[in-house]
Amino acid sequence: MSNDKKSFPLIKTLPNDLVRQIMWGFADRYDLQMLIQSARSVARSVVARLTADGLRNTHEWNERKAEMLKAFDESGLTASFMEPEDGGFIEGPKNLAMSLVAYELSWVDAGAATTSMANNLALAPIHEKGTPEQKHHYMSLCVPPQPGENRKTWRGSFILTEPIPYVGADTGMVSGKVRVAEWKDGSEPILEVNKRGRFITNMGYSNFVTAAVDTSDERISSSCMVIIEETDPGTFDRGTPTKKMVHQLSSTSDPIISVKIPANRIIGGYTIKDGKIIPNFSHSEVIESVFARTRITAGVMTSAKILSAVEPVIRFQRNRFRGAAGIAPGSPRYDLGLQQREDALHRLVDVWAAGEAATSLAFTTSSIFDEFDPIEKEKDKFFEEAGLRGRDRLKSLTKAKPQAIELVRQYALPEPERDAEKIAQLESDLLVRFLVKEAEANVICPVCKLWNTGVGTNMLREAVSLMGGYGITEDCPGFIGMKWMDAQLEATYEGPEAVQRRQLSITMQNEIFIETLKSWILEFKRTSAEKKECGAGIIANAMELWLWTFQYLQKTKDSNGKILYSPNRQGVSFPVADALSWLVTSRCQILDAIRLDRNGRDNSELAEGIDGFVQFFYDLASTLAIRSAGEAVRIASELVFGFVEPQASLLSEFESLRRNVDKAIAGARNAKDRAAFAASQVMIPEALDYPI
Repeated sequence: MSNDKKSFPLIKTLPNDLVRQIMWGFADRYDLQMLIQSARSVARSVVARLTADGLRNTHEWNERKAEMLKAFDESGLTASFMEPEDGGFIEGPKNLAMSLVAYELSWVDAGAATTSMANNLALAPIHEKGTPEQKHHYMSLCVPPQPGENRKTWRGSFILTEPIPYVGADTGMVSGKVRVAEWKDGSEPILEVNKRGRFITNMGYSNFVTAAVDTSDERISSSCMVIIEETDPGTFDRGTPTKKMVHQLSSTSDPIISVKIPANRIIGGYTIKDGKIIPNFSHSEVIESVFARTRITAGVMTSAKILSAVEPVIRFQRNRFRGAAGIAPGSPRYDLGLQQREDALHRLVDVWAAGEAATSLAFTTSSIFDEFDPIEKEKDKFFEEAGLRGRDRLKSLTKAKPQAIELVRQYALPEPERDAEKIAQLESDLLVRFLVKEAEANVICPVCKLWNTGVGTNMLREAVSLMGGYGITEDCPGFIGMKWMDAQLEATYEGPEAVQRRQLSITMQNEIFIETLKSWILEFKRTSAEKKECGAGIIANAMELWLWTFQYLQKTKDSNGKILYSPNRQGVSFPVADALSWLVTSRCQILDAIRLDRNGRDNSELAEGIDGFVQFFYDLASTLAIRSAGEAVRIASELVFGFVEPQASLLSEFESLRRNVDKAIAGARNAKDRAAFAASQVMIPEALDYPI
């Protein structure tokens, strides 16, 4: 495509809500659209005022910060996590809903988003693994009272990590203890719980906590998670406020708890056998289910901040020289400012492309888990009714694996070549559907957390630098400097980068995922034949190179006779995980741009601007696709050649695949030039709509 300024459509305005609804896949969800408006209203009024008034400069929770809780209640945000039967208003899975709330709040301040999400995190163990009685009781308490009800809204905290030198962030080790304090014949056992927490959100005002504890009593068979209420007999010390430099609008402290609770507070319940309490779920089983979902919102927080920086950067660049002597209105220097220079525009495009990619990844992951949740619950119910536990469950899943692989292979075929009857037969098997969706979910979730908070934080640093000295001031438009600092904390939420890479190093070996990856390659090669400009061909070829490299490393030994790839050889497995993360992220961005192209043209409200939006988002996707492919090629080359010289035949295969990536990139760099020019012409509002 020509780069002549008159030969391609331009984006005229920043993307509106309708564009986003189509791109992110909820154009048909009126409930989510209304939820966004509620969250945005709170973020750009109450939260923006608190931030502008300097409330981030205090560590203590106070009445001003508590205004957020009231606003969350009144706007419906507090109840959005609850089930309708418990007072909520959103039917079905809520991963995408919670991500959208986190996005809108983080657009202004991530500490506010953390305050909102932390209550949901406290409820998550109960929601995922609690007994029906536990779910209804605590979720109902956390719904704001209706007119005529004389009660307060309960708030919760999630206590997993413990103070160094005890455990720190190792979720597999828990020093909190539970023992039997009293057990009378025919009565509910009374448990004594001792737990210290580290960096616990919402502790300044929590009415209950869900805490991970290990057994210190031979009468309790394993670790578990328990529910503790502030009025339980004993010590419920909220601890001193943490002296954070980030997320200061949230309440954080290191609590010390030593209380007695009834055994029915064990999350998920328990059974008694041979005089021993056997929790139905260990603490790690509960946490595994919770973290598989809550990591997504941490990724969303960072992605929202990147996109929120775009408009302030554009405004700063254009206004840079206005008011100076000799700079007349209407002159290029007055109208464009720093945007006369290619470097300023290209760096802005890099930030913008990364923000779009990170957000596409986060919302794609959320939607995948909305699909996965009911399948997982149906699978658990199936196993429970069949009386299958432990190894018997694993055997059932292993038996269904070949059928799951076959289903993925059918999906990979062009639609006319698919065997509809076979697909219907395979999809009728619950365990097959579960395995297919689980394989994808177990990869994309850590990718979302790893890429968004890792690469995303670096891109926020770039956004700060584009603001010059203004970027590190308290009154920087859009609070970009504060957002950059906040992102450092989000990179540690739900496990730092090493935790995500470790999980990826295991889950990306799944044969079902490997088949899924192959289907993505075929899909994008077909897409590229139709729409070369979207970057799909670049990613397809880079994925082929990644897959060859991954399989090569799994069967090749180094000079010491050790296999190059194993999850514990993190100097190899972690870079491979990083390379995959770039490619998966870029794929999500391309798919969202394609969705806008396919579905946006039928909307009369977008008739005038749709060509410009589609062109711009394709150009951003191509820009990131080049970078993603480059990262994959760099990492692959280092690992393939960095340990031993490949055999001639293998060397030829690798070099052929690498050349294919280079060929796919041919001409794609023009996309960055087009996006840069478009960014210099896009209209922005007269002023930011916050703070007020």
